[in-house]
Amino acid sequence: MMEPVAAMAELSTTFELDRTWRLLRGEMDTSKEPALMGLARVLEASGTRYAIIGGIAAQVHLEEPRTTIDIDVAVSDRGGLPRQALTAAGFRHTGAHAHSDNWIGPGEVPVQFTDDARLHGCLGRCDRVQLGPVELRVLSVADLLQAKLLAARDRSRRRSKRFQDLADIDSLVTSRPELDVLLTDGDRAMLNALGV
Repeated sequence: MMEPVAAMAELSTTFELDRTWRLLRGEMDTSKEPALMGLARVLEASGTRYAIIGGIAAQVHLEEPRTTIDIDVAVSDRGGLPRQALTAAGFRHTGAHAHSDNWIGPGEVPVQFTDDARLHGCLGRCDRVQLGPVELRVLSVADLLQAKLLAARDRSRRRSKRFQDLADIDSLVTSRPELDVLLTDGDRAMLNALGV
């Protein structure tokens, strides 16, 4: 598990990147921090098993700053989301799709919930990361690597998203060489084919 202080520093940097990105676009001076904290509070209070995945999990585990627009969350069952509590906390539901339940949080931050069965086992192995007064459950670095590999192999996803996943995989393995043993020859070939 990451040291909470180190993770807080990484997230603080990414919140500043959020603010800068929004200001350059002429939008409000805001970040994902209020939405992320509110989300963690609601999910903890409701007893919902969850893990922060995707870009924010990468932000926690990577040495170099990385930005992301949304908050991706794995849950065991999207049908069990605490909808009333989310709404009361300032989140609004925007739609349900085959693989995600989409919301907008405070600061207009997109939130996507998935109940992908391939992530269910990860929910019990989360790293706990302190974000101010709130504890986040974040996908462990090994599980993040596996999730990024699954996403990079999914040809139904946009190519730019798959490239980001490959960049995250390369950054994870470069900064944490012990993860290299988790890569298959096929994974290495996928990374090498793109010159990553």
